[in-house]
Formats: sequence, C-alpha cells, structure tokens
Amino acid sequence: MSDLKKREEINEKFKWNVEKVYKNIEEWEMDFEAVKNEAIKLKDYSGKLINGEKILEYLKLNEEISRKAEKLYIYAHLKSDEDTSNATYQSLMSKIDIYMAEFASYTAFFVPEILSLDDKFIQSEMNKLDELKQFEFLIRDILKEKPHILSKEMEELLAAASDCLDAPSAIHNILTNADMTFGKIEDEEGNKVELTEGNYSSFIRSKNRNVRKVAFQKLFGEYDKLKNTLATTLTSSLKTFNFSSKVRNYNGALEASLKPNSIPLEVYKNAIKVINDNLNSLHRYVQIKKKLLGLNELHIYDLYVPVIELPKEKIEFNTGVETVLDALKPLGAEYLDIFRSGIKDGWVDIYENKGKKGGAYSWGGYDTMPYVLLNYNNELGDVSTLAHEMGHSIHSYYSRKEQPYYYAGYTLFCAEVASTTNESLLIHYLIEKETDEKKKLYLINQELEQIRTTVFRQLMFAEFELYTHESLEQGIPLTAEDYNKAWHDLNAKYFGDGIIIDKEIDVEWSRIPHFYSDFYVYQYATGYAAASAFSKSILEGKENAVEKYKGFLKSGGSDYPINILKNAGVDMTTNIPIEATIKRFNELLDMIDK
Repeated sequence: MSDLKKREEINEKFKWNVEKVYKNIEEWEMDFEAVKNEAIKLKDYSGKLINGEKILEYLKLNEEISRKAEKLYIYAHLKSDEDTSNATYQSLMSKIDIYMAEFASYTAFFVPEILSLDDKFIQSEMNKLDELKQFEFLIRDILKEKPHILSKEMEELLAAASDCLDAPSAIHNILTNADMTFGKIEDEEGNKVELTEGNYSSFIRSKNRNVRKVAFQKLFGEYDKLKNTLATTLTSSLKTFNFSSKVRNYNGALEASLKPNSIPLEVYKNAIKVINDNLNSLHRYVQIKKKLLGLNELHIYDLYVPVIELPKEKIEFNTGVETVLDALKPLGAEYLDIFRSGIKDGWVDIYENKGKKGGAYSWGGYDTMPYVLLNYNNELGDVSTLAHEMGHSIHSYYSRKEQPYYYAGYTLFCAEVASTTNESLLIHYLIEKETDEKKKLYLINQELEQIRTTVFRQLMFAEFELYTHESLEQGIPLTAEDYNKAWHDLNAKYFGDGIIIDKEIDVEWSRIPHFYSDFYVYQYATGYAAASAFSKSILEGKENAVEKYKGFLKSGGSDYPINILKNAGVDMTTNIPIEATIKRFNELLDMIDK
C-alpha cells in the first residue's frame, strides 16, 4: 500500500454513489439556504403546543425540515470521509456541523412543553385525532420520563454544567492518549520500536513470547505509575453519574441507565449471573489454549496469541461478496437480493485511498441509501467486516422502508444484533465447509475468541461496573488499591486456575474508556447473545425463524428494544440467549479439543 492511490485514481465502480443524495455542491448549497429559511418557522410553535392539532402540525413540519437537514448533514460527512484532506468538503462539513447545533436549539422546547401537559389531556387529544395516534409511542416515551425531568431552571443549570461534569472522561482521554508514553521495545525482528496504544494489540498477539511479555509489562507498568490519578478520575466520573441519577429521582445509577429504554434491571444482573454459572467453560478454554500453545505456564499476556498462524490468503472483493452471499443463503432470496442490489447500486465505498477515513461503518438517512464505508484489503477479516456492515445497512433499509420517519432509527441495544447475526452466519458457514484441518482450527479459534472477548470479557466489565457504582452509592470510598483488588479477583474468577494472573493486569481497569460511559458495555454481550439466538434458529430451520428475524429488522425503533426482540422470538429477560451462546462456545471447544 506504499503507493496508495488518490481518490480520483480509484475506478468509479468501486466508489459509493453519494451523487444520489446531491449531484453537486451547488445543489447542496441551494438546499442548505432553503433549510435555513424554513427551520426558523419551528421556533414559532414554542409556547403554542396547547392542543392535538398544533402538536400534529409541529411534528409534520419538523419531519419535513429534519429530513432535509439530515440529507445535508450526511452528504457533507460522506464526502469529507472520502478524502479528509479535501478542504472543500472539510469546509462543507464544518458549515453543516455548526448549523445543526443551531437547528437543535429551535426544537429544544418540544419535550418540556409535552411534559407540561396533563397525561389525560394528551390521551383525549389522541383519541380525538386519528392522525396523532401514530405518534402515541413517541409521546408516551416522553411522558414516562416525567418523574425524572426537573424544573426548567434546574434543567438549564445541569445543561450549563454538563461540560464541567464531563471533565473526568476528558482528563482520562488526554492522559492516556496524549500524555502517556510507553517507551521502546524490540519487535520480532529485533528492531527498536515505539510502543503505543495503537500498536500494542499487534504486539500482544506476537508469536514471540518475549515480545508480548515485554509489551504487556511496559504498557501496564506505565498505567501502574499513574494508578492514583486514574483512580481519582474514575471515581469522579462514577460520582458524577451517581449524582445525576439521584438528582433525577432514580433509585440508582443502573436504573438511570436502563430505564429510559425500558430495559428491566434483571436483564443486566441476570446476564452476569448466567455467565458466572458457566465460568467452567472459560476455564476449559484456558486449559485447551495452554495445551495448543504447548506452554507449561499460561500467562495473561498469552491469551490473545492465535493458536495457529495461517499464511495470508488474498480474497478479492467480488470473491468476498460471493462468500458472504453463500453464507447468508439461510436468510432467503429477498435478503440476498437486497444485499446484491446494495453492492450493485453503490451503497459501498470499497478500497482505501489517500486521505480516506479509516475503519468501517454503515450510515445514512431516511431519504438516502444506507451507505457502507470499507477499507477493503483482501483479507478474511475484511470479508467479515463486509458481512457486519451490510448487516447494519440492511437493518436500516428494512427499518426505513417499513417505519415512518420518527420510528426508523433503532437503539444501540438492537443495533449490533443485525450486524453480528451476519457475522455469526458467516463464521458458521466457513467452519462447516472448511476441509483443511489447520484452516478449520484457525476459524474455530476466531469464533471462540469472539465469544470470549464480546461475551465473557464484556460481562466481566459489567460486573466490575456494578461493584464500583454500588460501593459508591453505599458511601464506601474506592482507592486505586480497591480497584486493583476487585480487578485481580475478577480475572482470577473468570479465567480459573489454569492461568497465572500477572500482577500487571490488576491496573487494567484504568485503561478502559468505556467505564466513563456508564453501563454501556453489557450491550455488546446481550447483542451478541441475541444474534447467536437468531442465527441458531435460522440455521436449524425453525418454523418462521427467518420471518421473525426480518420482523425484527423491520421494527426500527417502533417499540422498546426488549419488546422488539421478544416479538421476534428472542426473550432477553430469560437466560436462554446467553445460555445458547455458551452452548455454542462449548461446541467449538469440543471441535478444537481433539
């Protein structure tokens, strides 16, 4: 990739068709001026939402203008991501970003005004006006937050203080990404290389045990030096969230995090309980890994190294597409047709070019295609990324096709399910059809690692979060030593006796930015479990499994995530989805332990 192509040198057939949104900047500018003139009209409704007719009028106008603003925003960002060094599109993006903040201020009155109305009055208005009935879920969702909304003055005060209250996260981010340095280490070829957070993941997977050991000790050694500072930032962040929960009249931080999406607290606590009841499976994995790596002692820094290395196999994009389509055959002809037309119609921006945004994503709006950004590099991981991002995009496609504008978006709790279902179907397919024993072993290990890191590890994180929040809620102070001990004990419990819990790992809690987004990580595990449940029922050909799954994809945000999944046959309030994931983990262990 040393001679990375410029954007204009990439063949048009490998680029996404953003011109479907706007043909050119002139067309964009015309729409931008029109939206600026129209959006101001929304302010006229402030203080006037006194009956159903006015509420309906406002919602219709807001949709009309929001959809145009969304298109402007998406076009500018997609064009900027094509080449982040292109000043024209950087300027366009900056222009719309600044405007969107202004636009948000025009509509800020809506929620407080709905909350000021009497519930019975709103119900009578909905009974009176048929057209208003479609907004019932939207309005009820606002009204249920009434006990947690404060006076206008208090809300303004909290909003004004929000930037200050975000300080712990900002300090952690700057400290760990900008100020901390980890020195130099020797790579596999004996070259002195600067160790960074960015390249640590490749060193910890190194076949050379000394390389991964030194990287591990160096990285966590630096975190250990700052453990008291990092403990203070984490405690401050937790206290801030607990303060906000208390001020908003929740019974605790966990309720404040889950209740807005009507997720029962048992979903969180039960996930931790089920994983604790099945830790023997993870203990077995550790023992098998130790045996396959041929080690007398397994250390924490040995966990990420693959049990088998394969020579790099080049998988061209079209071959990758065909592989994914074969893997997704159980989803039926309609799903495959949407996938094919997405590739053909320009949803996907395939290859890397100079200045292109890194990574991968799926994104779009109600009136655009569900675009996919890739940086396809002809590797197996890229094929998996294609399946993942197209899973998101087809979820968006179905949601926008079947739901009105206000219900087309879906929550984070549901978002990862569609993408992970595709990945699950792909890895099942690859393992099933593989005849080469070494390749099969490699693929089985890939899926085992996915479950270990996405389900077991994230629920260990969730257990740590619950301990930290509940301790502080009970007035128990927490120091770096307390965090270290809790983290050490969790590692010992989760991994069992087959591994040495190196003292360096005790400070790992201080490295994890997700702990500054309270009770966020458990959704990776629940999303994976729901996806496993879907793919299992689809692969087993259970009655209506595909139709139920498509029903989930079509639901968007028309109900709370627990209800949407339950209607599709996956009940996250029970043990079944996580237990099914563990069952799959055990099946893979049986395959690898021969």
